[in-house]
Amino acid sequence: MPRKATTNTEEAEIDLDGLVSDNGNDENKIENLNRMLAAVLNYLSDDEVEEIDIEYLLANTEGLRDWWDHYRESNRKQIEEEIKNSLAELSLEELESIREKIKEKV
Repeated sequence: MPRKATTNTEEAEIDLDGLVSDNGNDENKIENLNRMLAAVLNYLSDDEVEEIDIEYLLANTEGLRDWWDHYRESNRKQIEEEIKNSLAELSLEELESIREKIKEKV
């Protein structure tokens, strides 16, 4: 636990039902994002926190993990697109090196 004193983990939990649902309106999504941001900032500004624990934030701020996973996935698509667009500028040696790294992973 990243706190000096024992605290109730429910303090950091925020009700964010409907955050990632597609049927919510924009105003509701903004409100939910504001609540998540407030929970994160409350945690970060707590003088009792000795070190930042991302897993603690994700586990105790309802909806944050889903939002983070969605954000990372959409960022992944952007990274893939950037890589595709830059391939034509690489030398043959650089392309072969990338291919070898990919083969090692697969």
